[in-house]
Amino acid sequence: MQAYTLASSTWDKKELEAIQEVIDSDIFTMGKKVAEFEKDFAKFVGSKYAVMTSSGSTANLIATAALFYTKTPKLKRGDEVIVPAVSWSTTYYPLYQYGLKLKFVDIDLYTLNYDLLALKEAINDKTKMIMCVNLLGNANDFDAIKAMIEGKDIILLEDNCESMGAEYKGKQAGTFGIMGTFSTFYSHHMATMEGGFVVSDDEELYHILLSLRAHGWTRNLPKHNLVSGTKSDDYFEEAFKFVLPGYNVRPVEMSGAIGIQQLKKLPLFLKNRRENASYFVELFKDDKDFIIQQEIGLSSWFGFSFIIKPQSKITREEVIKAFKEANIEVRPIVTGDFTQNEVIKYFDYELFGELKNAKLLHTNGFFVGNHQVNIKAQIDLLYKTLNKLTHRGGGH
Repeated sequence: MQAYTLASSTWDKKELEAIQEVIDSDIFTMGKKVAEFEKDFAKFVGSKYAVMTSSGSTANLIATAALFYTKTPKLKRGDEVIVPAVSWSTTYYPLYQYGLKLKFVDIDLYTLNYDLLALKEAINDKTKMIMCVNLLGNANDFDAIKAMIEGKDIILLEDNCESMGAEYKGKQAGTFGIMGTFSTFYSHHMATMEGGFVVSDDEELYHILLSLRAHGWTRNLPKHNLVSGTKSDDYFEEAFKFVLPGYNVRPVEMSGAIGIQQLKKLPLFLKNRRENASYFVELFKDDKDFIIQQEIGLSSWFGFSFIIKPQSKITREEVIKAFKEANIEVRPIVTGDFTQNEVIKYFDYELFGELKNAKLLHTNGFFVGNHQVNIKAQIDLLYKTLNKLTHRGGGH
């Protein structure tokens, strides 16, 4: 890697051989490879069930939908859901699409997850669900959040699309809520072209997810299931039997085959990401100009974020210009303060407080990539570029 890119390919000949095996089988739609990958992934995260989807975004879609279709619906239109002010767009869209009211709560400038004090104050009798987003590889403080909702009938749903492999007290992020979602997009911790997962320990939700993923039909359900009851042994009768208003968000068989190989490599990918992060943190901890992310538990370090401190004399525009000249790819921290995006006009929502931290992140935040291989040379380039910009001298 000459430049400092956001992401790099995680594939080698194993993935290409997996693709060729699918081509040779001449079966490209969701099949045995996807089922095998689901089983392997559930074991990796420590969840009873895993449902693979076409993306992390569609994982969020069917996870949200499933809560409306349990025998006793867990959510209904108009219910209030707490969300963080900073996340990816498709964290929010399914909530809007299912008629939920979103209450945006501020984030913590250091963890980039919920401001825990603001979250505690935001919870009231109307709160039906908290969407917990583990941002840029960093798990939430689940002890603190679970203490806030103890004894209350509040659902915890996790968007873990940026944080595969993160842990909180030895338990995988994505497994603390009633469901958790993951992404296997190119720039994430492992890549299956496109892909995602919903994991859960709840059998009814698992069966609902299976139906919603493919047309809302019964075909992919077990013979005895918690959606349609007992299926007929007559294949013709069950072939086109629709029980839920579902979608088609199935993954293709190639993505499952690739995922089987990628999952074998994931522990090494995570180890390398954490070693890169250790080097990065050593260089930038207690920086006079920048706030960097502080991990909760064991982060899987999706990328490296910076928030320019208000007292700093440098601007984000200067940083972006310097990075462009140094061939360092840079992006906003996810969507910035999502409530400042024009699409918000379609939502039923409220802002809880001023969202002052999200606003600062929106104007002063940026992030660079982390990789599954050693990138100390790229981190050195980053360090030297920022030192030159801030006239601090030094370097590695």
